[in-house]
Amino acid sequence: MAERLTATVVGGGIAGLAAAVALEQAGWRTRVLERASAFGEVGAGVALTRNGVAAFKALGFDDHAVDALGYETPATGLQDMHGRWLLRVPGERDDVRSVTTILGSHRKRLHAALRGAAETVGAELLTGAAVTGVRPGAADGGPAEVTWESGGTTHSAASDLVVGADGIWSAVRNGLFPDVHPRYSGATSWRAVVPDTTTDGGLAEMWGPSAEFGALRVSDTEVYWYGYFQHPEGASFADEKDAALQRFGDWAPRVPAMIDATAADRLMRHDVYHLPGGLPTYTVGRVVMVGDAAHAALPTVGQGAATALEDGICVGRLVAAPVAAGGAMAPAMAAYDRTRRPRCRAIARRAVQLARFGADLGGGWRQSARNTALRLIPGALAAKGAGGSIMSWTPPK
Repeated sequence: MAERLTATVVGGGIAGLAAAVALEQAGWRTRVLERASAFGEVGAGVALTRNGVAAFKALGFDDHAVDALGYETPATGLQDMHGRWLLRVPGERDDVRSVTTILGSHRKRLHAALRGAAETVGAELLTGAAVTGVRPGAADGGPAEVTWESGGTTHSAASDLVVGADGIWSAVRNGLFPDVHPRYSGATSWRAVVPDTTTDGGLAEMWGPSAEFGALRVSDTEVYWYGYFQHPEGASFADEKDAALQRFGDWAPRVPAMIDATAADRLMRHDVYHLPGGLPTYTVGRVVMVGDAAHAALPTVGQGAATALEDGICVGRLVAAPVAAGGAMAPAMAAYDRTRRPRCRAIARRAVQLARFGADLGGGWRQSARNTALRLIPGALAAKGAGGSIMSWTPPK
């Protein structure tokens, strides 16, 4: 019996676990190295659009697993900070609903589902493993090599493939692309999941001067909310909840009410960084980069989790499966880069454009001009134009 091909996945988040599942399904022996002492996803809610759900199902999850993941809800449009409609999406049209339907989930549920799948297919999951070096090898030559520290001991292993899935502060990327660094977006974001059984399930984003607010139902009893606003990098607040109430206190009444209902220890805030332009290539030797390590985008298009899942299934179907079937590594890696990089770059550009028109836009006449323009755009046209090309993605065969 032929020796199984080996893969080392650096990072046990959404992209890394998705890649691990896809690799094992393609017949590879896979090890996941997670720096943290325990597997778990830091975050609040996540919105999966149609393309993200398609990638999730391509990893082997059925409709029951999708239903268990979260709450299906429509994106209903945009409002100003006072709750007045700027652009309303007609949810009764099938062609519009297919673009605007969102699966809201708690991030920890998505992560737990992927971790369970990775364990089921046989991936080896190691925690407390801090990667200190990656030698990429050659796509048409020798293997890659990963070195990591764990429990005070240095370990090293050769791999036929290494997946760099260690997030926006990626150690793998820093070693391979030392001149590529995350850039502060100028914005920070409060986020929380709160108990709630009364808020309408539809997602209506609210845009105000230099800020935006949104709320998305993630289960029958929970709502995820976020408040994204311009703020100096690294600046802190003595009381985060009080600061959030002050920042959004004059918005529509449901906004401060939702913040006020948030337990202080459940409220998190993170400065928002991105990789403008992403990496010049997603593959180096036998290393393939995925998720935020490769193409961290602003959250304004809500595609972070979806593209991470897409990356995972594409590692399996564009790289792992062809090579396991006897194909050469170099063309498989080229196919991955050729397929993923243009798409993820386009999504990142769209995110920057939306930020400039949304949360980055100051007050005064700019708000008035934008709001007037939005009210003139048919909701169906805006929904299909903004999301159609992104959400029509389907997994490679």
